[in-house]
Amino acid sequence: MIRLLIADDHPLVRAGFRQLVADDRSIQVVAEAVDGHDLLAQLKRTHADVVVLDINMPGPRFLELIERIRTGFPQVRVLVVSVQPEGETAVRALRAGAAGYVTKTQSPVELLAAVKKVHAGGKYVSATLGERLAFEVEAGGGRGRKGTLSDREHQVLVLLGNGRSNKEIAAVSRVSPKTVSTYRNRILRKLGLKTNADIVRYVMEHGLTA
Repeated sequence: MIRLLIADDHPLVRAGFRQLVADDRSIQVVAEAVDGHDLLAQLKRTHADVVVLDINMPGPRFLELIERIRTGFPQVRVLVVSVQPEGETAVRALRAGAAGYVTKTQSPVELLAAVKKVHAGGKYVSATLGERLAFEVEAGGGRGRKGTLSDREHQVLVLLGNGRSNKEIAAVSRVSPKTVSTYRNRILRKLGLKTNADIVRYVMEHGLTA
């Protein structure tokens, strides 16, 4: 029996997942979480095998959540489910420790297959994402344009791309505005961009999320 924890802040999405697994006797939904803090609390009192994790929930950013689950609950496998296309976000999720990544546009059969594969100890990615990962390894571990950003630089990139000011980003990241400015300059240099408008366009084109 696969014990599943559904972490998504939308009740209709959680209900949809419950309905999806209702006829599969090998999967049991043991808990639901509505935000990142709720998820961590549920993991402490629930014996879950697999977490289906939405990346846009309130609370700690999803990369931090994946890392905290990996270190605090190493027996739990994380399957990221997102409306985001399989781009840089998917790659970062897998690098942080997620066992799989699927989009909400994939079929119910694929979602069930993903849950079962990660529970069995495997990694679940689409053929398209698998090809991208293989290409990055062949190219030297993903040291392309986006691959040159650190996790903190990536976070600042996304916040700038969403129109946040240096002062707002400093408050969220718990650093000084001067440090944010330093990150911004690094981002511009590494990505070959010139202005904040370029950053906004870049984030939109690549469907990036923090």
